[in-house]
Amino acid sequence: MNTFSFDHLKNKVCAITGGGGVIGNAIAECLSAVGIKVAVLDLVKEFADKTARALTEKYGTAAIGVEANVLDKESLNKAKEEINKSFGKIDILINCAGGNSPQATTQVEFMEKENLSELEKTFYGLNIDGFRKVFDLNFMGTLLPTIILTKDMIENNGGVVLNVSSMNSFRPLTKIPAYSAAKASINNFTEWLAVHLAKMNIRVNAIAPGFFLTNQNRFLLIDEKTGSLTSRGNKIIAATPMGKFGEAEDLQGTVLYLLSDLSKFVTGVVIPIDGGFNVYSGV
Repeated sequence: MNTFSFDHLKNKVCAITGGGGVIGNAIAECLSAVGIKVAVLDLVKEFADKTARALTEKYGTAAIGVEANVLDKESLNKAKEEINKSFGKIDILINCAGGNSPQATTQVEFMEKENLSELEKTFYGLNIDGFRKVFDLNFMGTLLPTIILTKDMIENNGGVVLNVSSMNSFRPLTKIPAYSAAKASINNFTEWLAVHLAKMNIRVNAIAPGFFLTNQNRFLLIDEKTGSLTSRGNKIIAATPMGKFGEAEDLQGTVLYLLSDLSKFVTGVVIPIDGGFNVYSGV
């Protein structure tokens, strides 16, 4: 087998959660481009179908849209049945569903004496239901699909799981404790599961995107009235040596590497894709 190409991925079956989103869409594209059969899972069936149609039209490869709630086992079991019926057993799982919410975000970066009269803007004013919703979406929304959608890999004695973490997992950002905690949990889960499944010939890795503009973080980075960067957006650009936000397509090469036999002895790693943010001290 020539491991210096992606030919061996052709006709493999991949389920990708959150496939209708910006990052999920870009990842699904590179899968289709190398001939992988893609099941695009999304909470909104319309988004999943739209992405699947676009993949088939552009690359001529098989793709289906599947409605799935990553926090509901019954929904995931139905999704698995649909994938198995259309494509056969699942070889690859990409856990891309996730996101943040203003309900799990503090209004201020630092707790200072000046905020003592406005605790609702600090950690002490966090909406607990909002916090739980974001944590569950990101962490439980990775755990549950993995439990359901990797069972075919056990039967096949082989497969690949790719989780989507974040730079927040290494360097927790101010204002977003739920998202940061959930992504850090995904890193630990990735390492744990890589060990647990190693003897079943199932590799488990993750990517940690830096700052990419998505529907979930746009409210923090772009002023909706002016269209200019917020002060937070400007801080991020200043702390990113490459001086820009990432584009979803920047993830594709690393994704294909981790799914392919090019990385067949790689498991339990989390690879930053961040324009140098994690290694920059600011001086």
